[in-house]
Amino acid sequence: MDKNLSQLLKWSIEAQTSGTSNDSTNTNTNNNNSDGQAPAPAPAPAPRSDLTPEILSSILGGPSDAELMQQSMAVITSADPEVSLEHKLVAFDNFEQLIESLDNANNIANLALWTPLLQQLSHEESEMRKYAAWCVGTAVQNNEKSQERLLAAGGLPSLVKVVLNDDEAVDVRRKAVYALSSATRNYQPAMDVVTAELEKGGHIKEGTGKVDATNMDAVDVVMDGLKELVKQKASA
Repeated sequence: MDKNLSQLLKWSIEAQTSGTSNDSTNTNTNNNNSDGQAPAPAPAPAPRSDLTPEILSSILGGPSDAELMQQSMAVITSADPEVSLEHKLVAFDNFEQLIESLDNANNIANLALWTPLLQQLSHEESEMRKYAAWCVGTAVQNNEKSQERLLAAGGLPSLVKVVLNDDEAVDVRRKAVYALSSATRNYQPAMDVVTAELEKGGHIKEGTGKVDATNMDAVDVVMDGLKELVKQKASA
């Protein structure tokens, strides 16, 4: 049985049981109030904390978050000429909001969406590249699982390339710095790859040494250097 359907059935049974219990309590209260006084109202049921968005979607008949993510990516990657840039950016905005949820961010890998997402970093439209970097940063922020998936998908060199590209739009580069900052904090494998790529690109001197990903001050030094690089381009 579908997991959401199973949970929905469980919730429905519990709700019915709760209602029966309340009815029984009210009946007993009415019988015990022989002096003619009005019975005290039954306590309001406590709000349920186990009604996830997926279960609510099952109740209301709407698509799940996973389906919405897939639909958004289908629009983002569509080659249909009737799908405008505006349509794609709206879909990207929806996707970014969905993956603010940790579970949805981790589901990017399960839905095989990392590859099409990272491909947008080389899209001809700068707004698409900006949203791609933005979504990467959102997905991996304080999320080791997604940091691992980004590393495995080979997305870090692409982000470094965006940041170091002087011909790239400033707002795109800023989002790429955000993505790198989120990807490397408290995750040493990503930091090692990023520093190696920055050495290749001439931004960090070779032999500088390992940057401790758990040392936020050390990470800030690297990221602040990238921010300054972008800032210089913006003011040029």
